[in-house]
Amino acid sequence: MGKEVNGVSRSRFEMFSNNDEAVINKKLPKELLLRIFSFLDVVTLCRCAQVSRSWNVLALDGSNWQRIDLFDFQRDIEGRVVENISKRCGGFLRKLSLRGCLGVGDSALRTFAHNCRNIELLSLNGCTKITDSTCNSLSKFCPKLKHLDLASCTSITNLSLKALSEGCPLLEQLNISWCDQVTKDGIQALVRCCPGLKGLFLKGCTQLEDEALQHIGAHGPELVTLNLQTCSQITDEGLITICRGCHRLQSLCVSGCANITDVILNALGQNCPRLRILEVARCSQLTDVGFTSLARNCHELEKMDLEECVQITDGTLIQLSIHCPRLQVLSLSHCELLTDDGIRQLGSGPCAHDRLEVIELDNCPLITDASLEHLKICHRLDRIELYDCQQITRAGIKRLRTHLPNIKVHAYFAPVTPPPSVGGSRQRFCRCCILL
Repeated sequence: MGKEVNGVSRSRFEMFSNNDEAVINKKLPKELLLRIFSFLDVVTLCRCAQVSRSWNVLALDGSNWQRIDLFDFQRDIEGRVVENISKRCGGFLRKLSLRGCLGVGDSALRTFAHNCRNIELLSLNGCTKITDSTCNSLSKFCPKLKHLDLASCTSITNLSLKALSEGCPLLEQLNISWCDQVTKDGIQALVRCCPGLKGLFLKGCTQLEDEALQHIGAHGPELVTLNLQTCSQITDEGLITICRGCHRLQSLCVSGCANITDVILNALGQNCPRLRILEVARCSQLTDVGFTSLARNCHELEKMDLEECVQITDGTLIQLSIHCPRLQVLSLSHCELLTDDGIRQLGSGPCAHDRLEVIELDNCPLITDASLEHLKICHRLDRIELYDCQQITRAGIKRLRTHLPNIKVHAYFAPVTPPPSVGGSRQRFCRCCILL
């Protein structure tokens, strides 16, 4: 093998003919051409590889294939394609996304892990053929792995988490959403051996209970993002340990965890002052008392999903308007006790003038056109949801658009019932009534 030049051996450069007629090949050094090729995407590289023999060598050089996303080709990707890519890229490959590639299984990923030992980010989201065998291969050959996405890989069990804990100690982010065979034992093994975990996505892991959260709270001091959506068995007891042990927490999703109460909002306020994103949709036990405690202590909140928090009133909006000046996205859909006065308070707060971009008010029956008047001063407001707000009118939306011409308004107006036909005795119904 010849001397390396920017990752390409001289023996490869010797493949270029001195008689090559392409002007660009004559004018530019091969090292510079290789550098140019490094900025091209997968499709363009493949096209360049068909131009000439010299470009084929450059385009398919492993150094150009450090980051590969095959999502757009998922229907065509089979195991042999992944194997060929791994053999060509070898140690150059750092990031690979096979999201949605249903044809890829354990055998191909075993070859991949063996060839690409410097991989740092790997997405296997939706690769439903893979099993614990893939994680065993990653554990054995890929010690530098930092980000792994196994969402919807439903054959994954605790054995995968134990394997990753043994062979991938640098793991920072793991997504095992909808891997519903995982229990507290797998979580315990993972967090004890991967102390640098910053992101853990457990959405739909329905077997997880409070004991799993206690392990996370005890061993996850670096945790920044935690998603527990629809983990319906968890309660205040488990989440309190998260709040007390994970002081760097910035994003928490517990939507659909109907057992939690204001105790958690108070614990977040006391222990997690850096919180930026909170999603508590369908947590119907939460009240103004809890959100008052949260708002008074978590001033960096940027996104809140309070959909179907049916007990909250204008009091929550008052506290958010006063204490949360960075609020950008706020979902209040199905919060049926909210009124125009709450929106007025929100519109007069500091977030309304400079930050608020999205507000969702679907199915808020007490909201009227007056709320739209209060939101006119929200200069950065990009989208507002008003489905089934019966007291909102087209005229009110039109007035809002005179002040915010680029705003996206999503609303629905039921068709007007047509008048009865002259001389007809049969009762008429609007289209909605017919469908119902």
